Amino acid sequence: MKKAFLLILAGWMWSGTPGAKAQQRQYTMAEATNGLRQQLAPERLKQFEWIPNQNAYTRVVQANGSYAWVKYTPDANRTELKADTLLTLSSLNQQLFASSELRGMPVLHWLSDNSAWFSMNNDLYKGQLENNTMHFSQWCTLPAAAENITVNNQTGQVAWTEKNNLYIRTAAGAVQAVTSDTDVNIVNGKSVHREEFGIDKGIFFSPQGDLLAFYRMDQRMVKDYPIIDWSVTPAKANNIKYPMAGGPSHEVTLGVYQPAKKKTVFLKTGGPADHYLTCVTWAPDQQSIFVALLNREQHHLWLNQYNAATGDLVKTVFEETDPKYVHPTHPLTFIPGKNDQFIWWSDASGYEHLYLCNTSGDRKAITAGNWVVNELVGINAKRNEVIYTAAKGSPMEKHIYATKYGVNRSDNIRLDTAAGWHDAQVSSDGSYLVDAYSSGTTPYAARVATTSGKWSQNVLVAQDPLKDFQRPEIRQVTLKADDGTPLYGKLILPVNFDATKKYPVIVYLYNGPNVQLIRNTYPYSGNLWYEYMAQHGYVIFTMDGRGSDNRGKAFEQATFRQLGTVEMNDQLQGVAYLKSLPFINTDKMGVHGWSFGGFMTTSLMLRHPDVFKVGVAGGPVIDWSMYEVMYTERYMDTPQDNPEGYANADLLTKTKNLQGKLMLIHGTNDDVVVWQHSIDFIRTCVDNGVQVDYFVYPGHLHNVLGKDRVHLMQKITDYFDAHLK
Repeated sequence: MKKAFLLILAGWMWSGTPGAKAQQRQYTMAEATNGLRQQLAPERLKQFEWIPNQNAYTRVVQANGSYAWVKYTPDANRTELKADTLLTLSSLNQQLFASSELRGMPVLHWLSDNSAWFSMNNDLYKGQLENNTMHFSQWCTLPAAAENITVNNQTGQVAWTEKNNLYIRTAAGAVQAVTSDTDVNIVNGKSVHREEFGIDKGIFFSPQGDLLAFYRMDQRMVKDYPIIDWSVTPAKANNIKYPMAGGPSHEVTLGVYQPAKKKTVFLKTGGPADHYLTCVTWAPDQQSIFVALLNREQHHLWLNQYNAATGDLVKTVFEETDPKYVHPTHPLTFIPGKNDQFIWWSDASGYEHLYLCNTSGDRKAITAGNWVVNELVGINAKRNEVIYTAAKGSPMEKHIYATKYGVNRSDNIRLDTAAGWHDAQVSSDGSYLVDAYSSGTTPYAARVATTSGKWSQNVLVAQDPLKDFQRPEIRQVTLKADDGTPLYGKLILPVNFDATKKYPVIVYLYNGPNVQLIRNTYPYSGNLWYEYMAQHGYVIFTMDGRGSDNRGKAFEQATFRQLGTVEMNDQLQGVAYLKSLPFINTDKMGVHGWSFGGFMTTSLMLRHPDVFKVGVAGGPVIDWSMYEVMYTERYMDTPQDNPEGYANADLLTKTKNLQGKLMLIHGTNDDVVVWQHSIDFIRTCVDNGVQVDYFVYPGHLHNVLGKDRVHLMQKITDYFDAHLK
């Protein structure tokens, strides 16, 4: 193997001075596991939301031991934001909950500039803003089984699903059944395609709120897959529909319901029936609906326009093809006041960028370059600008930019100044934004600013919740793949590091699509468990190899049809780098990952058995032919079309290679990587006389969360301690 690596020292990160470390303490396992979700989380803006049609926002503020919704009005001519307390928790309890007081503020959703709503269980409450004070009353009560509750801001209509059917409550209070399917395998109004392609909902109100589009998913052709409920005796099988690579997939259509006529029209999306429908977007005039239709092979996309009244295809606006795959994940964003101009996302140039398109199919690049746009956060129609976040300067940082659209060339104006990872929300007219960010040295900060860049005001600078703990030194590392591609990683050194000593090392990895581990965020380590292990004498190394996120199409598609090969080569470059360091004990190297990282961990232990002494693989994919259709076929094609790629990645055929200690962990109710993956692996190990360790978490899904996660991380830690210390 070619040893091509370059170390770049990007400074040291300490949580204090070296002299103060004696007074600092170590994490408990509970703090290392759940602390960032609980007591060690930095203070953040709570329930931030811009008020419609106003350059003002609300958030929850805590003062004098209580909570309140507070409205803030930024003004570029003032040094401070105008603040008005709209309602305190005690006042809300007096209005509605005197008999069973709330302990915190519910999540507020603005309907208009003077009306908002929130829900408690399935009770909805609506409030009016009068003289800067909110007055709430009960709005309606939905059935106990209601899910996917969706409120339309324009009409006040409420839609929800119940037992796979869709219902709507009109503004007059009448409840209508949009669908009445009796077969449990037909699902209405829910997200489809296993939430791939950016799909996270199945209900789409029209801009004026008087029409309702919805997904209908027919799963009858997909085989049942049992998920066992072990909490009852005898155990009970709960069947789910889990379409596997190369097998039958569900069939999806889109309906449009007219509450005034109690009538549904289905879009005539044609066949084959197992294609994918995504990027669902209403035209501003409600006359049509735009849908991205993607073939099952996922290499040909048609952006189609359909007549909302008849369901007829109006036209194909444009097509996109790619020899490997097209991956649409964003709906259209129409330019305010324009029925025929919208923004489209595409990586056709090699990087995800924004394009100004019209309904005739013309398009012009708004952004361009060898970098990735992350989010479109707003439009300022007066200035003809889009506001977005992007990894322009470095894939390890995300910043906020403004760029003009509709011109031949426009500069990308950066709207923030601090290093780190920035997220933004923009007011309805695009004049103001909130910039919330963190970095290795900034736990959390937020500011409000004009999108012109001429004014800003800090609204929160969080204290460091980890200042009293021993913190490790962290080196940023840049390596090179065998083709010269830069690979970014982090090396976390043991607390009280002594370069004359030899340390065991744990490589933590994921290295799969849509995930990026190496980012300049807080904490810079990325995970307090890494720091816990550094406090107990371990070196931790993690790196994003080819196939991971935020580096462009060529970087991600390098693994196409060969999952577990290119990624493994890149991780082995990391191993070569570690072996070059004089303080690494090369006889005591471990590897750990979850999900795709579990696949990578198991692959490394079997395909390169002389590298790692110990591996811990959580929720691992073992045989890609048993993983879900949409994800697997995008990156591997079908088992029928790519038998060599599937065979090469099949870990069941490689169990005899195991030399080190390997522990697999799985949640028994995992409906993402089903439990059968690791069960089949254990069975094959037994058949081949291979010793392997195994642990399951009864009742847990793909991730082990809550208090049981502390148990999980202690078990992983104990396993490494037993075999690497």
